[in-house]
Amino acid sequence: MRFRRFCSLLVLVPLAFALSPVGPVQGAAAEMGVRHRIDVMVSAEPDAPVLRRKGARGELSFTVRLSANSKESKFFGMLRPSFPDILVPDGPGKPLVQQSKLWEEDVCHQRRGLPKVTVTQLGGHFAQGEGRIEISAINRHIGLLVPPDELTPGIKLDQGSDSLGLFYAFRAQSRNSRLNVDLKIYPIDCFP
Repeated sequence: MRFRRFCSLLVLVPLAFALSPVGPVQGAAAEMGVRHRIDVMVSAEPDAPVLRRKGARGELSFTVRLSANSKESKFFGMLRPSFPDILVPDGPGKPLVQQSKLWEEDVCHQRRGLPKVTVTQLGGHFAQGEGRIEISAINRHIGLLVPPDELTPGIKLDQGSDSLGLFYAFRAQSRNSRLNVDLKIYPIDCFP
């Protein structure tokens, strides 16, 4: 009896393999691709020295190292956005630089995680004359002294969503100048 049951199971195994689909299932979620968009916003902590110069004009620039590689799309490089005409807001809750697009992929690709982004330096100045505030923040490097205005990148913020969709947020913060560079990474679904 056991032998007969065993033999019937041996016959069913090849039949099950013959009926199973060989290729990927059409319309499956794995076939959907993605492309990414990165936005930037700069704000100041409530105790930032720059907020003492309400109404002063200034400029900021920073460097972002970006690595976004997949089979369909490869990008590695340094982005250097600059904002030449910034007005210091009259309160701590308002950003110095409004959210704006920093980078966006043109090509949809396989899902392979988020692009790697790091703010490596932040520079600029606000006001003129004796009250001028200079900003020069950089990352810490192995073998070098800790910079006076150290820039701490990669502070993970809570994910959220806005009018552009779901985003993952990361912050770089300067220690002495107390400025925040927030990067929002938007994964945008591509449908076949």
